[in-house]
Amino acid sequence: MAENRDLKALPLAQLKAVMAELGEKPFRAAQLYDWMHVKLAESYDEMTNLPAAFREKLKAEYPLTVLKAVREQTSAIDGTKKFLFALPDGNLVESVWMQYKHGNSVCISSQVGCRMGCRFCASTLDGLERGLLPSEMLDQIYRIQRMTGERVSNVVVMGSGEPLDNYDNVLTFLRMLTDEHGLNISQRNVTVSTCGIVPKMYELAEERLQITLALSLHATTDEKRRRLMPVANKYHMEELMAACRNYFEKTGRRLTFEYSLVGGVNDTPEDAEELIGLANPLGSHVNLIPVNPIKERDFVQSNQKAIAAFKGRLEKAGVNATVRREMGRDIDGACGQLRRRHMTE
Repeated sequence: MAENRDLKALPLAQLKAVMAELGEKPFRAAQLYDWMHVKLAESYDEMTNLPAAFREKLKAEYPLTVLKAVREQTSAIDGTKKFLFALPDGNLVESVWMQYKHGNSVCISSQVGCRMGCRFCASTLDGLERGLLPSEMLDQIYRIQRMTGERVSNVVVMGSGEPLDNYDNVLTFLRMLTDEHGLNISQRNVTVSTCGIVPKMYELAEERLQITLALSLHATTDEKRRRLMPVANKYHMEELMAACRNYFEKTGRRLTFEYSLVGGVNDTPEDAEELIGLANPLGSHVNLIPVNPIKERDFVQSNQKAIAAFKGRLEKAGVNATVRREMGRDIDGACGQLRRRHMTE
């Protein structure tokens, strides 16, 4: 689908330009935008304040991007829901809906598959298919909000894919998601995860967004990081930390360091001390993640005693550290697992 034919992917100003080309008055763009991004309409037929002839024209010439839920799993442990959505071209992506005391959070995918090759991640096992359009990222949230009947207050771009490898589309998505004419989710309630594509981290800093940038760090030395993440062969730790400092200085937003604890690989007292040395100068929050076992990989989760000791060491040194609550462990919780299982069944 050509991007300018995908009306849901267009910010309001661009939608107004398309409506002008069609000879429509500017208020039509506002009506259409409201139906797509506030009322979350699933078809043009729902848009009852648009003239019938205009709706037919839109149907014929501008297919509405609406994802189709192929599978849904609900955790018996904590109510977390995992969705497998079909895109208009038949590709599949995963999204997760999680309930917290502070509100409902949705974790979305930014690409079909991934080419980053991180060793502990199922998303990357079959490589990258393509990046998602802004409409396809937004519609993961819209479908979940309609299906659950609950407002989404927090969004995490931490599902399948590397967001900064789909930079332009992700940036448009972020602007539309937080736009006052759409869902109007606060930028401070949006987190974007990256494995550390340094040039794009510098670009993002210039946007001066108030989102949280979460760096998938997972190791504290180049040598260990290369074992887990091929991207570390391209960008060394020194470059990565310089990009983090720049992001903090330009935006005033502290970064989060995501750190997957892999038993016997990166969970030693020495690893904890090195992580303190990286996090403290930036005031970074450290999110410790007990790694989800993936049957295609041989990594094991650190035991509870090792996790507690690691966290305790960080906190004693003044680092703000949390252990990620394991959501949906009983429902293919790790990124890419549900899609992969569906494709191989």
